[in-house]
Amino acid sequence: MVSRRQFTFSAAALAFSGLTVNMMGCRSKEGNNVALADMPLSSGYGDLVSDKNNILDLPPGFSYRVISQLGDKMDDGMPVPDNADGMGCIKLDEDRVALVRNHELAQKHIKKSAVPWQSFQSNKSYDNLKSGTALPGGTSTLVYNLKTQTLEKQYMSLIGTIRNCAGGTTPWGTWLTCEESVDRPDGNISKDHGYIFEVPAKANGLVEPKPLVAMGRFNHEAAAVDPRTGIIYLTEDRGDSLLYRFIPKVKGQLSEGGALQALVVKQKPKFDTRNWAENSMALGDWLEVEWITLSNPESPNDDLREQGYEAGAALFARGEGIHFGSNELYFCCTNGGQKQFGQVMRYQPSAFEGTAQESQHPGLLQLFVESTDGSQYNFGDNLTVTPQGHLLVCEDQYTDITRNFLRGVTPKGAVYPFAKLHIQTEPAGACFSHDGKTLFVNLYSPTKTLAITGPWEQFSAQKA
Repeated sequence: MVSRRQFTFSAAALAFSGLTVNMMGCRSKEGNNVALADMPLSSGYGDLVSDKNNILDLPPGFSYRVISQLGDKMDDGMPVPDNADGMGCIKLDEDRVALVRNHELAQKHIKKSAVPWQSFQSNKSYDNLKSGTALPGGTSTLVYNLKTQTLEKQYMSLIGTIRNCAGGTTPWGTWLTCEESVDRPDGNISKDHGYIFEVPAKANGLVEPKPLVAMGRFNHEAAAVDPRTGIIYLTEDRGDSLLYRFIPKVKGQLSEGGALQALVVKQKPKFDTRNWAENSMALGDWLEVEWITLSNPESPNDDLREQGYEAGAALFARGEGIHFGSNELYFCCTNGGQKQFGQVMRYQPSAFEGTAQESQHPGLLQLFVESTDGSQYNFGDNLTVTPQGHLLVCEDQYTDITRNFLRGVTPKGAVYPFAKLHIQTEPAGACFSHDGKTLFVNLYSPTKTLAITGPWEQFSAQKA
């Protein structure tokens, strides 16, 4: 079993170190990396047990409790908003954690919402409509007691942003919430959108909304911090997206600014990793990379990815969930691959990442998995890890058949379903408590936040 440090920034590091050693071997050209459709299946934690409440099927011995849901009255008097997406779990003390939860809301959701957004007419709202009503996106914070398994309080912690999609936790105890929107002033809204905002886990109410403009204005999805360097890696939810990194001037002080860069495959400018038209990127091979600095990160014309591509940056298929591991990171490309069922990319930073010596010791990019069978893996979005060091991916698809799963991938590469939804929505925001005993996950709409517990330790080596 993997020993775990504070999950604020390093559960992925601990867990993915198992994937690194057991699945691939360090920087191997050959490895047992195969398309998910070709991977062996695992029995996982056993056949899923049908949920009598028709919400979420789980393996034997596992159970969930709904700790927060749409319309619940929060401690600030506001009802819980809808469209719960990305979420981070941050340790407050040995017994309590803060869950900072995104709400992917925009102007169109105001009329349908029971939340009195007009009550947020203050400097605590980043942007208000012409009428004075606060824009409905933002974050809510839940304080959960692991020992008593109870929700102690919940409240809005950021307001006035648009479509807060995913994000990432930081080593210094904050949540980076990302706007998946590039709306501009239009006579109804007054400010540019498409930024990252920082929300401290210990905030007891609405934080002062400060866009981190140096981190770029684009269709932000998720963020992952390298605890060694403080460099932040950023994904973009576009069909022609780039992978970005932000090198802060001062580690841990993002408001001080820094440099925004895009990944380029060395000697292969404008490289296409998506494999849509042809198999450009072979599964398991390593590609040396370099990074180019983007000169206009605020991108008023929403052309940052186009600027980067023209300068040689590589293309990715809807970059979404991202987690930093043990000296490497993994990120989902939701509709990548020849059959567009999804890819997972793996990046190993240079030992000299962000320094002049990096050019002599480049980082490496790998196509880690690519699905050719939607019944085994389809449209991976948010991702996290289990206490045993398995990848756990939230599927995000909307079809005539309700078929969204939480999918596990063992250290030996076997795939298994961990949970199946009975609601036509997506699981999102999966994250573990620092002790590895509780998995938190959102059901997007209608909002439900679940706490899942069970015999994580019973996954035996024979099942892997």
